[in-house]
Amino acid sequence: MTRKTFMTILRIAAVAVLAAVLVPKIIDFVSKDKIEETMIGYSTGTEIGVVDEILEEGEITLGEVTQPYQVLLVTVQKGEYTGERFEIEYGTRQILNEMIHIDEGDRLLITVSSTPDGTLTAHFTDFHRGNSMLLLFGFFVAVSILISGWKGVRSIIGILLSLAVIILIILPGIQEGKDPLAVSIFGTSFFVAFSLYIVYGWTVKTHAAVLGSLLALSITGVLAYIFVNHARLTGYGDENMFYISQLTQNTLDVRSLLLAGVLIGTLGVLDDLVIAQASSVFELYRNNPGQSFKILFKSAMNIGQDHIAATVNTLVLAYAGASLPMLLLFSFRNVNYGLAINLEFIAEELVRTMVGSLGLFAAVPITTALASVIAINYRNFGKLKTYIGPLNE
Repeated sequence: MTRKTFMTILRIAAVAVLAAVLVPKIIDFVSKDKIEETMIGYSTGTEIGVVDEILEEGEITLGEVTQPYQVLLVTVQKGEYTGERFEIEYGTRQILNEMIHIDEGDRLLITVSSTPDGTLTAHFTDFHRGNSMLLLFGFFVAVSILISGWKGVRSIIGILLSLAVIILIILPGIQEGKDPLAVSIFGTSFFVAFSLYIVYGWTVKTHAAVLGSLLALSITGVLAYIFVNHARLTGYGDENMFYISQLTQNTLDVRSLLLAGVLIGTLGVLDDLVIAQASSVFELYRNNPGQSFKILFKSAMNIGQDHIAATVNTLVLAYAGASLPMLLLFSFRNVNYGLAINLEFIAEELVRTMVGSLGLFAAVPITTALASVIAINYRNFGKLKTYIGPLNE
C-alpha cells in the first residue's frame, strides 16, 4: 500500500468517525424541543427591530446630567410582534454611560410587553450586535486563509470542531448528569486527537504533539485535583454556579466542573505550544540530521524556554485584563491583597492560572523529548514510515 493510498483511507476513516460522533449530536441539538426558553440577559418578549425614522432629537437634563436623547420609530422584524411599529425613547429616562447616536436603518433589541388592558408598549433594551460579530468573523476567516493558506482553512475547521465538542459533547454530557471531569477528559482527548490532525496532517510531528498534549493534560488534571482540594475550593467562586445549582437541583458536582474548566482552559494554549515545540525539533533535526539526542533536545529546549515564558506571561496578562475592573475596584477600596487571595473567586483564578501554567511547563520537555526520540530514530522505521507519515508536512 502506498503512502498516498494510506493517507486517503485514513482521511476517509477520520471523516466517518467524526460523522458518527457529531452528526447525531447535531441532529439532536437542532431538533430538541425547548420545554422552557430562558433568555440570558434579556427579558421575555425581547425582539429585533429596525429604526424606520428618527422622530425627535435634542438634549435632556436628568438630575445634574445633560445628555442628548432620541425618539425613534421602530418596526419589529422577528418574533410574535413582527410588523408592529413602536415609538422608542432612547436617553430620556436614564443616564447613559456613553451616548451612541442611532441612525435610520440601525437594528436594535427592544422589549415588547402588554398592559392588563391589552395595550402593547416597547422600550429600548440593547444594540443588535449580530451583524458586527458576523462581519468580524468573516474578516477573521479571510485573513486566516490569506496568511496561512490551506492550513488557515484547516485551522478554522479545528476551531469549529472545538466548539462542536464543547457544545455537542461536553455541555450535554454534564446536563445529563455525567461527571463533568470525565466528560471533559473525553471531550478534550477527542478534540486533541482530531483537531491537530485536521490542521497539521498525519505526520510524525503531529503524533509527537498529540502524545505531548495528552500527557501534559494528564499532569494538569492531577495537579488541579490536588490543589483544588488542598485549597478547599468549592467551585462556587463564580456566582453563575448558584443559578446552575438551582437548575440542576444540586445534583451537579460543582468541584468537578471547576476541574473540567481548568483542563479546557489549558487546552486552549496547549495545542499551540506543543505543535510549535514539535516543529522546532524536526526543523532543527532537518538542518543537522547527524546530531545526537542530547544536542537536539538541548537546542529545542532553548527555544521552548523562550516560548513557555512568553506563553505564561500571555496567560497572566489575559487573566489580569479580564479582571481589570475588579482590580481597579480593589485599588479604590484599598484592599489588603494578602487577604483578598482568600476570596474564593480570586483563589479559583489563581489556581486555574498556576495549575494551567504548570501543565504548560510540563508540555515543553515532554513534547521535546518525544519529538527528539522520534526524529533521531525515524531513519530506522523502515516500512512503518508509510503508515506513520513523514516527519513534517
